[in-house]
Amino acid sequence: MPKPTGPTNPILKQAITDLKAAGHKYGVPFAVAVAKKMGRSTRRKVEVDVSRIERYAKKGDTVMVPGKVLGTGKITKPVTIAAAAFSASAIEKIEKAGGKIIPITELIEKNPKGTGVKILC
Repeated sequence: MPKPTGPTNPILKQAITDLKAAGHKYGVPFAVAVAKKMGRSTRRKVEVDVSRIERYAKKGDTVMVPGKVLGTGKITKPVTIAAAAFSASAIEKIEKAGGKIIPITELIEKNPKGTGVKILC
């Protein structure tokens, strides 16, 4: 039997499936592109530091990261961040700045068309 390819995490698999479904249902090509980035091999996964979120996001923005958010740097703005995974230090810094962390599946349910969502890769 061949070795399975792609993500083995069931939560991540569900998020990828939901993104693809929302992209096709609502005609939103960015959702399909983000799903493809999330399904990459481990060596090509997206990793974004909180300092990059600080640089590109404004106060109150909603940001989607199709990978992991790392805690390098500092963040001072309250932003809502949806990502596949977070490091412990990133969670601490985001919450200390008044930000909110949500799973990607919740973001898809609330905003299936992705209106006003910034994607950082």
